[in-house]
Amino acid sequence: MSDIEVSSSNQKTRTPGFDQLFSGNAEGGFRVKTGIVELDEMLRGGFMPGDAVMLSGSAGTGKTTLALQYLVNGVKLGEPGIYVTFEELPDQIYRDAKNFGWDLQRMEEEDKFRLVCTSPNLMLESGDDSLLDDVIRDVQPRRLVIDSLSHLEMFVTKDAMRMEAYRLVRHLKTRGVSSILLWESLQISGATVNVADAGLSFLVDCIVALKPVEIESSLRRALVILKMRGSDHDKRLREYEITSHGVKISTPFTQYEGLMSGSPTRSLTDEAANNWAFAFAKNKQKHS
Repeated sequence: MSDIEVSSSNQKTRTPGFDQLFSGNAEGGFRVKTGIVELDEMLRGGFMPGDAVMLSGSAGTGKTTLALQYLVNGVKLGEPGIYVTFEELPDQIYRDAKNFGWDLQRMEEEDKFRLVCTSPNLMLESGDDSLLDDVIRDVQPRRLVIDSLSHLEMFVTKDAMRMEAYRLVRHLKTRGVSSILLWESLQISGATVNVADAGLSFLVDCIVALKPVEIESSLRRALVILKMRGSDHDKRLREYEITSHGVKISTPFTQYEGLMSGSPTRSLTDEAANNWAFAFAKNKQKHS
Protein backbone atom coordinates (compact mmCIF):
# COMPACT_ATOMS: atom_id res chain seq x y z
CA MET A 1 0.00 0.00 0.00
CA SER A 2 1.46 3.36 -0.99
CA ASP A 3 1.54 6.51 1.14
CA ILE A 4 -1.73 8.37 1.15
CA GLU A 5 -1.71 11.62 -0.76
CA VAL A 6 -3.17 14.71 0.85
CA SER A 7 -6.59 15.58 -0.50
CA SER A 8 -6.88 18.98 -2.15
CA SER A 9 -10.52 19.25 -1.14
CA ASN A 10 -11.38 21.70 1.66
CA GLN A 11 -14.81 20.21 2.20
CA LYS A 12 -15.55 19.13 5.79
CA THR A 13 -17.95 16.29 6.39
CA ARG A 14 -19.64 14.75 9.39
CA THR A 15 -20.48 11.15 10.03
CA PRO A 16 -24.21 10.46 9.54
CA GLY A 17 -25.97 10.41 12.87
CA PHE A 18 -23.55 12.94 14.43
CA ASP A 19 -26.32 15.07 15.95
CA GLN A 20 -28.11 12.04 17.39
CA LEU A 21 -24.84 10.58 18.63
CA PHE A 22 -24.08 13.64 20.75
CA SER A 23 -27.59 14.58 21.85
CA GLY A 24 -30.49 12.19 22.43
CA ASN A 25 -28.57 8.94 22.50
CA ALA A 26 -25.85 10.30 24.73
CA GLU A 27 -28.39 11.62 27.21
CA GLY A 28 -30.18 8.28 27.11
CA GLY A 29 -27.08 6.44 28.23
CA PHE A 30 -25.65 5.46 24.82
CA ARG A 31 -22.15 3.99 25.08
CA VAL A 32 -19.56 2.87 22.56
CA LYS A 33 -19.11 -0.76 23.53
CA THR A 34 -15.71 -2.37 23.10
CA GLY A 35 -17.34 -5.80 22.77
CA ILE A 36 -15.03 -7.10 25.52
CA VAL A 37 -17.59 -7.83 28.22
CA GLU A 38 -15.34 -7.31 31.23
CA LEU A 39 -13.89 -4.07 29.86
CA ASP A 40 -17.36 -2.70 29.12
CA GLU A 41 -18.30 -3.52 32.71
CA MET A 42 -15.25 -1.59 33.94
CA LEU A 43 -16.33 1.34 31.74
CA ARG A 44 -19.90 1.15 33.07
CA GLY A 45 -21.19 0.15 29.65
CA GLY A 46 -18.49 1.34 27.29
CA PHE A 47 -16.69 4.52 26.24
CA MET A 48 -18.60 7.78 26.06
CA PRO A 49 -19.59 8.57 22.44
CA GLY A 50 -17.11 10.71 20.55
CA ASP A 51 -14.44 10.41 23.25
CA ALA A 52 -10.72 10.28 22.50
CA VAL A 53 -9.21 7.36 24.40
CA MET A 54 -5.50 6.96 25.12
CA LEU A 55 -4.41 3.30 25.21
CA SER A 56 -0.99 3.26 26.83
CA GLY A 57 1.47 0.43 27.34
CA SER A 58 4.96 -0.84 26.65
CA ALA A 59 5.88 -3.21 23.82
CA GLY A 60 4.23 -6.62 24.04
CA THR A 61 1.30 -5.57 26.21
CA GLY A 62 -1.27 -6.10 23.44
CA LYS A 63 -2.19 -2.54 22.47
CA THR A 64 -2.59 -3.37 18.79
CA THR A 65 -4.59 -6.52 19.56
CA LEU A 66 -7.01 -4.70 21.84
CA ALA A 67 -7.40 -1.81 19.36
CA LEU A 68 -8.15 -4.15 16.44
CA GLN A 69 -10.56 -6.11 18.62
CA TYR A 70 -12.38 -2.86 19.40
CA LEU A 71 -12.74 -2.13 15.67
CA VAL A 72 -13.76 -5.68 14.71
CA ASN A 73 -16.39 -5.78 17.44
CA GLY A 74 -17.59 -2.39 16.22
CA VAL A 75 -18.13 -3.81 12.74
CA LYS A 76 -20.21 -6.60 14.30
CA LEU A 77 -22.32 -3.91 15.99
CA GLY A 78 -22.83 -2.10 12.68
CA GLU A 79 -20.20 0.59 13.35
CA PRO A 80 -17.55 0.89 10.57
CA GLY A 81 -13.96 1.56 11.61
CA ILE A 82 -10.59 2.78 10.36
CA TYR A 83 -7.16 1.62 11.53
CA VAL A 84 -4.34 4.11 10.86
CA THR A 85 -0.82 2.78 11.35
CA PHE A 86 2.54 4.51 11.08
CA GLU A 87 4.55 1.38 11.72
CA GLU A 88 3.37 -2.00 10.47
CA LEU A 89 2.83 -3.09 6.87
CA PRO A 90 -0.64 -4.14 5.67
CA ASP A 91 0.26 -7.80 5.08
CA GLN A 92 1.56 -8.13 8.62
CA ILE A 93 -1.60 -6.64 10.12
CA TYR A 94 -3.86 -8.82 7.95
CA ARG A 95 -1.86 -11.90 8.94
CA ASP A 96 -1.82 -11.14 12.65
CA ALA A 97 -5.55 -10.38 12.63
CA LYS A 98 -6.33 -13.71 10.95
CA ASN A 99 -4.58 -15.47 13.83
CA PHE A 100 -7.41 -14.16 16.02
CA GLY A 101 -10.08 -15.09 13.47
CA TRP A 102 -10.55 -11.55 12.12
CA ASP A 103 -10.76 -11.25 8.34
CA LEU A 104 -9.96 -7.57 7.83
CA GLN A 105 -9.71 -7.84 4.06
CA ARG A 106 -13.26 -9.16 3.83
CA MET A 107 -14.46 -6.29 6.02
CA GLU A 108 -12.69 -3.86 3.68
CA GLU A 109 -14.41 -5.41 0.67
CA GLU A 110 -17.73 -4.82 2.43
CA ASP A 111 -16.77 -1.15 3.15
CA LYS A 112 -17.02 -1.75 6.88
CA PHE A 113 -13.33 -1.32 7.64
CA ARG A 114 -10.33 0.44 6.18
CA LEU A 115 -6.63 -0.04 6.86
CA VAL A 116 -4.56 3.11 6.30
CA CYS A 117 -0.76 2.81 6.25
CA THR A 118 1.02 6.14 6.10
CA SER A 119 3.83 8.09 7.76
CA PRO A 120 3.73 10.63 10.60
CA ASN A 121 5.29 13.39 8.48
CA LEU A 122 2.48 13.13 5.90
CA MET A 123 -0.05 13.38 8.71
CA LEU A 124 1.68 16.49 10.05
CA GLU A 125 2.14 18.12 6.64
CA SER A 126 -1.56 17.82 5.85
CA GLY A 127 -2.35 20.66 8.29
CA ASP A 128 -6.04 21.44 8.75
CA ASP A 129 -6.89 19.48 5.60
CA SER A 130 -6.39 16.10 7.22
CA LEU A 131 -5.27 13.30 4.92
CA LEU A 132 -7.92 11.20 6.68
CA ASP A 133 -10.79 13.25 5.25
CA ASP A 134 -11.17 11.19 2.07
CA VAL A 135 -11.20 7.84 3.83
CA ILE A 136 -13.56 9.16 6.51
CA ARG A 137 -15.88 10.35 3.75
CA ASP A 138 -15.74 6.94 2.05
CA VAL A 139 -16.14 4.68 5.08
CA GLN A 140 -18.28 6.94 7.30
CA PRO A 141 -16.67 5.43 10.42
CA ARG A 142 -17.90 5.54 13.99
CA ARG A 143 -14.55 4.29 15.31
CA LEU A 144 -10.94 5.06 14.46
CA VAL A 145 -7.58 3.90 15.83
CA ILE A 146 -4.22 5.70 15.51
CA ASP A 147 -1.18 3.41 15.94
CA SER A 148 0.59 5.15 17.39
CA LEU A 149 0.47 8.76 18.51
CA SER A 150 3.93 8.48 20.04
CA HIS A 151 5.40 8.14 16.52
CA LEU A 152 4.70 11.85 15.99
CA GLU A 153 7.36 12.64 18.62
CA MET A 154 10.07 11.77 16.11
CA PHE A 155 9.08 14.69 13.89
CA VAL A 156 8.12 17.52 16.25
CA THR A 157 9.19 19.17 19.49
CA LYS A 158 7.41 18.49 22.77
CA ASP A 159 5.40 21.73 22.57
CA ALA A 160 4.49 21.11 18.93
CA MET A 161 3.52 17.54 19.85
CA ARG A 162 0.78 18.79 22.16
CA MET A 163 -0.54 21.10 19.45
CA GLU A 164 -0.55 18.38 16.78
CA ALA A 165 -2.25 15.91 19.12
CA TYR A 166 -4.87 18.55 19.96
CA ARG A 167 -5.47 19.23 16.27
CA LEU A 168 -5.93 15.53 15.54
CA VAL A 169 -8.28 14.92 18.47
CA ARG A 170 -10.36 17.98 17.58
CA HIS A 171 -10.51 16.91 13.93
CA LEU A 172 -11.93 13.50 14.83
CA LYS A 173 -14.37 14.86 17.39
CA THR A 174 -15.90 17.32 14.91
CA ARG A 175 -16.60 14.38 12.63
CA GLY A 176 -18.36 12.37 15.33
CA VAL A 177 -15.67 9.66 15.43
CA SER A 178 -14.82 7.80 18.63
CA SER A 179 -11.06 7.27 18.65
CA ILE A 180 -8.42 5.18 20.36
CA LEU A 181 -4.92 6.66 20.29
CA LEU A 182 -2.15 4.20 21.06
CA TRP A 183 0.73 5.48 23.16
CA GLU A 184 4.03 3.59 23.44
CA SER A 185 5.43 3.58 26.94
CA LEU A 186 9.15 2.81 26.87
CA GLN A 187 9.46 1.73 30.50
CA ILE A 188 8.70 -1.93 31.20
CA SER A 189 8.96 -2.05 34.98
CA GLY A 190 7.76 0.46 37.55
CA ALA A 191 5.23 3.16 36.77
CA THR A 192 4.91 2.71 33.01
CA VAL A 193 2.34 5.39 32.26
CA ASN A 194 4.15 8.56 31.17
CA VAL A 195 1.35 10.23 29.22
CA ALA A 196 1.29 13.08 31.73
CA ASP A 197 5.00 13.70 31.14
CA ALA A 198 4.28 14.26 27.47
CA GLY A 199 1.59 16.80 28.36
CA LEU A 200 -1.14 14.84 26.59
CA SER A 201 -3.27 13.54 29.46
CA PHE A 202 -5.48 16.65 29.46
CA LEU A 203 -6.22 16.24 25.72
CA VAL A 204 -7.90 12.85 25.98
CA ASP A 205 -11.16 11.91 27.69
CA CYS A 206 -10.14 8.47 28.86
CA ILE A 207 -6.85 6.72 29.62
CA VAL A 208 -6.57 2.93 29.64
CA ALA A 209 -3.18 1.55 30.68
CA LEU A 210 -1.78 -1.90 29.93
CA LYS A 211 1.00 -2.81 32.32
CA PRO A 212 3.29 -5.84 32.78
CA VAL A 213 3.70 -6.77 36.45
CA GLU A 214 6.11 -9.23 38.03
CA ILE A 215 4.52 -11.35 40.75
CA GLU A 216 6.46 -14.13 42.44
CA SER A 217 9.00 -14.29 39.59
CA SER A 218 6.25 -14.56 36.96
CA LEU A 219 5.36 -11.85 34.42
CA ARG A 220 1.64 -11.09 34.26
CA ARG A 221 -0.43 -8.36 32.61
CA ALA A 222 -2.64 -5.77 34.29
CA LEU A 223 -5.22 -3.36 32.81
CA VAL A 224 -6.40 -0.22 34.61
CA ILE A 225 -8.59 2.75 33.70
CA LEU A 226 -6.72 5.82 34.92
CA LYS A 227 -9.18 8.46 33.77
CA MET A 228 -12.68 8.73 32.31
CA ARG A 229 -14.41 12.08 31.89
CA GLY A 230 -18.12 12.26 32.60
CA SER A 231 -18.49 8.75 33.95
CA ASP A 232 -17.71 6.54 36.89
CA HIS A 233 -15.46 3.56 36.19
CA ASP A 234 -13.77 0.61 37.85
CA LYS A 235 -10.59 1.80 39.60
CA ARG A 236 -9.11 -1.66 40.19
CA LEU A 237 -6.31 -3.32 38.24
CA ARG A 238 -7.52 -6.39 36.43
CA GLU A 239 -5.46 -9.21 35.03
CA TYR A 240 -5.79 -9.95 31.32
CA GLU A 241 -4.46 -12.44 28.80
CA ILE A 242 -3.95 -12.42 25.04
CA THR A 243 -5.76 -15.52 23.84
CA SER A 244 -6.43 -17.01 20.40
CA HIS A 245 -9.61 -14.91 20.28
CA GLY A 246 -8.06 -11.63 21.45
CA VAL A 247 -7.80 -9.90 24.81
CA LYS A 248 -9.54 -11.66 27.70
CA ILE A 249 -9.90 -9.75 30.98
CA SER A 250 -10.33 -11.65 34.24
CA THR A 251 -10.42 -10.85 37.95
CA PRO A 252 -8.90 -7.89 39.84
CA PHE A 253 -5.54 -8.25 41.59
CA THR A 254 -7.16 -8.24 45.04
CA GLN A 255 -4.37 -10.17 46.78
CA TYR A 256 -1.57 -7.71 45.96
CA GLU A 257 -0.67 -4.09 46.65
CA GLY A 258 1.88 -1.81 44.95
CA LEU A 259 1.29 -3.10 41.43
CA MET A 260 1.55 0.36 39.86
CA SER A 261 4.87 1.05 41.58
CA GLY A 262 6.41 -2.12 40.16
CA SER A 263 7.00 -3.62 43.62
CA PRO A 264 3.90 -5.71 44.37
CA THR A 265 3.44 -7.25 47.82
CA ARG A 266 0.73 -9.43 49.24
CA SER A 267 -2.13 -7.49 50.78
CA LEU A 268 -1.85 -7.51 54.59
CA THR A 269 -5.63 -7.62 54.88
CA ASP A 270 -5.83 -10.63 52.58
CA GLU A 271 -2.93 -12.34 54.32
CA ALA A 272 -4.48 -11.78 57.76
CA ALA A 273 -7.79 -13.21 56.54
CA ASN A 274 -6.04 -16.29 55.16
CA ASN A 275 -4.11 -16.77 58.41
CA TRP A 276 -7.33 -16.47 60.41
CA ALA A 277 -9.10 -18.99 58.18
CA PHE A 278 -6.17 -21.39 58.45
CA ALA A 279 -6.05 -21.08 62.26
CA PHE A 280 -9.82 -21.53 62.52
CA ALA A 281 -9.76 -24.66 60.38
CA LYS A 282 -6.80 -26.07 62.35
CA ASN A 283 -8.52 -25.38 65.69
CA LYS A 284 -11.78 -26.93 64.45
CA GLN A 285 -9.90 -30.04 63.31
CA LYS A 286 -8.15 -30.29 66.71
CA HIS A 287 -11.44 -30.31 68.63
CA SER A 288 -13.39 -32.54 66.27
